[in-house]
Amino acid sequence: MATVLLVRHGRTTANATGLLAGRAEGVSLDDIGRNQAALTGDRLATVPLARVVSSPLERCQQTAQHILDRQTGTPSAPVEHELIEADYGTWQGRLLTELATEDLWPLVQSQPSAVVFPEGESMAAMQARSVAAIRRHDAAVEAEHGPDAVWAAVSHGDIIKSILADALGMHLDLFQRINVGPASVSIVRYGTGRTSVHATNTDAGDLSWLAKGIGSGDAPVGGGAGHQTP
Repeated sequence: MATVLLVRHGRTTANATGLLAGRAEGVSLDDIGRNQAALTGDRLATVPLARVVSSPLERCQQTAQHILDRQTGTPSAPVEHELIEADYGTWQGRLLTELATEDLWPLVQSQPSAVVFPEGESMAAMQARSVAAIRRHDAAVEAEHGPDAVWAAVSHGDIIKSILADALGMHLDLFQRINVGPASVSIVRYGTGRTSVHATNTDAGDLSWLAKGIGSGDAPVGGGAGHQTP
């Protein structure tokens, strides 16, 4: 299969103030977030991307544009609603420090598979829709561009954490063990028999080795020789 780069949006005004933005409109990257997105765009400039998919929310669209601006080719750039932020219901727009006092908070931390946000969606439904969207786009990219193709999906922290948990074969209840920082890049390759996670939560480092794609095959016993730069 193709290789997907899971990119979280850069820091926003809400992130900086500890506010749970959710699906609220008008939440933009702040100065630090724009710099983070630009750095991620620079990191991916040497990787010819077949597609840059984005959540419809502004902060993801802005981050995706930084990536697109630095591509020498013209990757398609569809908006994917199924990669939108979780529907946090009545939690949206509230401070995290305040939410931490809610009775539901410990369950979010320890058993997210049982969580349904008040007047919002369940975390299990959030994971199901986002994983299905990633796999659908991945299959479409491979069908159009071949198994060595690389593409990017720009989304949100909890969305990407849930996708990574699925890729790692982890139960959703363990997904809070995964960290996904602003504008970070995680690398996943789906296969017919096994999914390979090549990196998580990276915010620096050369990615030019992805330009030729990631070869398929069995996992090397002992770890192998690692990737080679072009």
